[in-house]
Amino acid sequence: MDLRLAQPDDVPAFHDLVQRAYAHYVPRLGVRPAPMDEDHAAQVAAGQVWLLEDGGALAGAVVLVAAEDHLLVDNLAVDPARHGAGLGRRLLDHADAEARRRGLPELRLYTNELMTENRAIYAHLGWTEDGSSAVGPFRRVHFRRATSG
Repeated sequence: MDLRLAQPDDVPAFHDLVQRAYAHYVPRLGVRPAPMDEDHAAQVAAGQVWLLEDGGALAGAVVLVAAEDHLLVDNLAVDPARHGAGLGRRLLDHADAEARRRGLPELRLYTNELMTENRAIYAHLGWTEDGSSAVGPFRRVHFRRATSG
C-alpha cells in the first residue's frame, strides 16, 4: 500500500470515497455527516489530504490540519469494503508521524456522538475523550492523544 499527498486530479476519487465512507451514517444522524459536504478541492489544494492506495485503488484517506499546538485529524475515511483491515489505524499512525515531523506534541479529532463505533475504536487506540460541542445539527465528541515520540 502506498500513502501519498493528494493532488488536484485526485479530488473526484477522494470525494467519492468520503461519500461512500459516511453514507451509512445518514439514516442514523438524520443529516449528512459534515465531511460529506466539505470543500474537498480546497482541502487537497491546501495540502491537507493524504491518500492510502492499494494497487492504484483508493482505500482510505486522512485530512490533517495543523494548529499551533496540535495536529487535527479532520477526517478519516476508509472504503467500506475494507473496514476491519487496519487501514484506519494505519492512517492514524501516519497522522502521528506527521505531527512528530512538524514538532507538534498532540493529535486531536472529533466524531459525532452517535458514531459509537468510532468512539470505541478511538478509545481502544489510546485516545482520550476531551469534552463535547454542538455545531449546527452535529453533537461532537472531542478526543486527544499525545504523539508517540
